[in-house]
Amino acid sequence: MLIVENLDAFYGNLQILRDISLEVREKEIVALTGANGAGKTTTLNTLSGLVQKKTGMIRFQGQNISALPPERIFALGIVQVPENRRIFKPLTLLENLEIGAYLRYKHGEKKKISQDFDFVFQLFPLLRKRAHQIAGTLSGGEQQMLSVGRALMGRPKLILLDEPSLGLAPLVVKEIFEIIKILRMSGMTILLVEQNLRACLKVSDRMYVMEMGRIEIQTKGRELIKEEIKKAYLGEVESSKKGGE
Repeated sequence: MLIVENLDAFYGNLQILRDISLEVREKEIVALTGANGAGKTTTLNTLSGLVQKKTGMIRFQGQNISALPPERIFALGIVQVPENRRIFKPLTLLENLEIGAYLRYKHGEKKKISQDFDFVFQLFPLLRKRAHQIAGTLSGGEQQMLSVGRALMGRPKLILLDEPSLGLAPLVVKEIFEIIKILRMSGMTILLVEQNLRACLKVSDRMYVMEMGRIEIQTKGRELIKEEIKKAYLGEVESSKKGGE
């Protein structure tokens, strides 16, 4: 579905991504993990057109989208759930969801949009109760649910999910990742950026590990459990060594 080949990306003259190649197949969850500053979010922003200056190739469903603007990429079915949620805080929860379906309203899909409201509220029953609440007054976990729900209202073919566990309590993180499993079972395709290694291992089909703007390891998720790999690429230290130093 998505093929990235030899991708470089820059902020101004500063190169952030170096020779990135990855693939996401239909109905897969592919995780992209690594330490802070590795280039994970920049990778998603480049795929969705938010970072423009780049070399290399991005293909989505056989089409070269490397030079397309964000709105064209969105219209093709790539929808990003950004880091830190970035909901429209002055608007109600319902209005945020409606914005997610903006292009579909223009195309006269009101019946299907109504069905998708029901789907989102089934996934997140709490959102139904908060439908008319100002989004900025929601808890962090509720805002993350809203951000995912808003993306789903666009009927995405590929979801770019950026750090869904960031800043959330463990119980909320568990709930969010249960929802990710449900989305995969419903046929969704997801590229997941996440530092929570254990959560990634539970939901991903394959995993890429980034370091300093490069992909250093590609593996099936459950293979990525060796302590030396976690230490080298995720900044983790073996607990046995902690006690002895």
